[in-house]
Amino acid sequence: MNVRAPDHVFPSMDLFEIAGLPLHPLLVHAVVVLVPLTALALVLGALFPRVRRRLGVATPVAALLVLLLVPVTVFAGEALAEQVGPVPAVVHHAELGRMLWPWPLAMFVVAVVQWCWYRFGRAPGRAARTTIAALALLSGAGSTVMVVLIGEAGARAVWGG
Repeated sequence: MNVRAPDHVFPSMDLFEIAGLPLHPLLVHAVVVLVPLTALALVLGALFPRVRRRLGVATPVAALLVLLLVPVTVFAGEALAEQVGPVPAVVHHAELGRMLWPWPLAMFVVAVVQWCWYRFGRAPGRAARTTIAALALLSGAGSTVMVVLIGEAGARAVWGG
């Protein structure tokens, strides 16, 4: 069964399918793994200079990947939700999913600022280091908590309970 979303919403339903299967469950697994790993790298890099030097540009690149992956996952989820219909648990999961994007955006900004500052600028003072660490912790924890809440709502939507 191939149901097409309106062209103004999703140009092609096939864009969100692989071999006729919805893309959303596959993308979700990438988000569930990458968001906490990126958050961990961001926080560790903010707290430990040695870790930050070892990670180098990997943290902002991972944050960019997450930032790009989240809207694609949301769009794929919305395409799948249109096929499923207005099930309350799915609607709740979708509402939570749309609330995720500001958190990875914050992680990306903090990761880029942190990397650029230490790579191209002078070592920041104590207040700036503390601010970067606090923002890293806040954005990383917020992203991870949102992923857990969204995932829990999605699991309930699929498996009931």
